[in-house]
Amino acid sequence: MSERFPDELETLRDWLRYAVTRFGQAKIAFGHGTTNAYDEAAYLLLHTLSLPIDRLEPFLDARLTRTERASVAAVLARRIDERIPAAYLTGEAWLGDFRFRVDPRVVIPRSFIAELFPDGLAPYIASAEAIRSALDLCTGSGCLAILLAHAFPNAEIDAADLSADALAVAQQNVVDYGLGDRIKLIRSDLFDRLHGKTYDLIISNPPYVPATAMGSLPPEFRHEPELALAGGDDGMDVVRAIIGAAPRHLNARGLLVVEVGRGRPAIEAAFPRLPFVWLATQSSSDAVFLLTRDDLAGG
Repeated sequence: MSERFPDELETLRDWLRYAVTRFGQAKIAFGHGTTNAYDEAAYLLLHTLSLPIDRLEPFLDARLTRTERASVAAVLARRIDERIPAAYLTGEAWLGDFRFRVDPRVVIPRSFIAELFPDGLAPYIASAEAIRSALDLCTGSGCLAILLAHAFPNAEIDAADLSADALAVAQQNVVDYGLGDRIKLIRSDLFDRLHGKTYDLIISNPPYVPATAMGSLPPEFRHEPELALAGGDDGMDVVRAIIGAAPRHLNARGLLVVEVGRGRPAIEAAFPRLPFVWLATQSSSDAVFLLTRDDLAGG
């Protein structure tokens, strides 16, 4: 641990102020659950001290014990010196009110698709109860499969990923939520091991970082599995494969929902005849597209 912290830091308020300053000076990158130094510091401090992560104010003037100061210093040092994302330091990540186990075997959960589930993908899905089968491709930690299970209570869900390591983490999360009877984890390169299976809904948050951007990612992102990020020259290699195979795996009125980040120009150029519907979320307007089976068959 190369980072040294002043002995004068006694209260949680002291540590919070100092951590925010040091995060700014070190120019650490955010985007794995928080967007700024204050929120990141507050989360790491509260988690390390086993305090409620949504209750900072009551504890600000509490003095830390010697052992607690050592624990906080160690976590902050790793965040600053090694640029390890906070989620890997705490072993957890949140999507809304849902907590998931994470470690470096999986990409840290973050998805615009998750923002669509509270509304049940209305108006494109008239009734959440009508969805009987769903597939989450590139499931990673299993977070979106678990959100699918909560949003569509009658759905049996397949969650596929090429990485056996990722599926091991997903299994832990599925067990944590008691969904082993509804979510089936499958090791598969996209649809390869899903022969003959069809679904009412297919979702995917696949790798979509272009090759040129992979080399310039902040150090925090390079702690994540490259397999879960790299999407080829223009970032759309996996997305093109999904679009090509999806019609064979959708039921008559089935829907395909895919996240592409900033890949809209590339994917529309690749499929100029497809009538992409771009779904607006709280934090994006064109990062997620929707296509019906009929759209795909006609394109």
